[in-house]
Amino acid sequence: MTISALHRPQMTLISLNIEAIALAVYLIRDAFGGVIRYYTSIYHMNALWYVPDAVALLCLVQFFVHCILRNRSTLALLVLVQIMLSLVLGYFMLGTVNAAVSSFKMMLPVFVGFCFCDSSLGSYRKLLSVIAVTFYLSVIGVFLTKFYLMPWVGYKYESFGAVREAGRLWWAYGGDDQRLMGFAADNTMAAFFILVSFAITSIRMSTTWCLLFGSIAIYAIKLTTSKTTMIVLVLYLILLVFVRMLPEKSRFPAIRTIALWSFASIFVPFFMIVVASGTAAVPHSTLFSIVDRINNSWQKPFIYLTQLMPVGLVTGCGAGCFNYPQQLFSPLASFWVPVDNFYIGTYLMFGLPFAAFMVMVFRATFGATDVYKLTLIFVVNLFTITVLNYGPASGLLIIALSFSEVFSRRTASARAGDTVPIVLRQPMPSLEGFRPDIPAASGSR
Repeated sequence: MTISALHRPQMTLISLNIEAIALAVYLIRDAFGGVIRYYTSIYHMNALWYVPDAVALLCLVQFFVHCILRNRSTLALLVLVQIMLSLVLGYFMLGTVNAAVSSFKMMLPVFVGFCFCDSSLGSYRKLLSVIAVTFYLSVIGVFLTKFYLMPWVGYKYESFGAVREAGRLWWAYGGDDQRLMGFAADNTMAAFFILVSFAITSIRMSTTWCLLFGSIAIYAIKLTTSKTTMIVLVLYLILLVFVRMLPEKSRFPAIRTIALWSFASIFVPFFMIVVASGTAAVPHSTLFSIVDRINNSWQKPFIYLTQLMPVGLVTGCGAGCFNYPQQLFSPLASFWVPVDNFYIGTYLMFGLPFAAFMVMVFRATFGATDVYKLTLIFVVNLFTITVLNYGPASGLLIIALSFSEVFSRRTASARAGDTVPIVLRQPMPSLEGFRPDIPAASGSR
């Protein structure tokens, strides 16, 4: 064995710390976005907000080196080229440098998530601890904001020349319940971080813990008034109990099957449009938000796109269009519509290439061996039915992480017949820090 061969695994392990660190700093920044925005602004340390983006730039380099050069993934190369071309197209579509820079920054978390392609999330010991602490603090934050008015509520800050609001206290239609955001910047994201951090943490916890803290999490999400998130968490708990009642050998196949069937949620908005399009939305009613999405959020962007750029129905209109870069930095802001669905919003930006990519993601899921990623696929597919999830950055990062197996050599090996033993309740790994285990099926990694 040569000297270079002896040193290569160690170099790989060191480089793999980057995506875990990036996920951790993104998660901390976004889950506590209201707090961090407020204190970094009043102490004139606004630059700290962009530290995760700087780390994500390193992940962009790692994605190129590992997925394209080392894994020789043609799909990874095509995805990188498509994103870059869409950034250029978005610049010409939106018409300002600020919009282009914002779009580039918006897409960086994708590369962080993709860098997890050949590793299991369960093997990052300290990262899992950060996620667990995020869950507990996010729940506490929602409870605190129910009884105390926090100083960051209603605080306004400037980003790339646009004034944004870190958080605001308001009331949901049809009741006296306040939409509480806890330590996050808004109520939907507070609910999202509770949901995702609970789902990840629950995999290695007992059923008793899951039922106890799951119930607390459901109540906390109820306080945020995020109905979609609460429904997803209830379904997750029911399926978690169901799967753990199965024989040991049947559990992982059941998880993979559930993850695969969750892709059917992609078609839910189109079914709703066919069934309920044109239905009058009654203000202050329970179904107002979903009817508004059916009539406006999911349809109007395509109407506007046919006026602005008809070919965009096939090619997409570029990264940032019908997303917050257009809303905040473009002369086309009057055409902006809140696209409350991840798949619709992403198709608008990337067109048919995104549809082809999702076919590959679905195909790769048949060979996925990471229970964490399969769990996240189920969670994000259902959550994003009514949420775009591009802001804050951690939302898009989690989606990219759950899809990352599409670039993995390990998945290809598993589909070819290799087996990787996985259990629902995994012991904490023995490795220290953010360094992941390297599965045997992942070759030289």
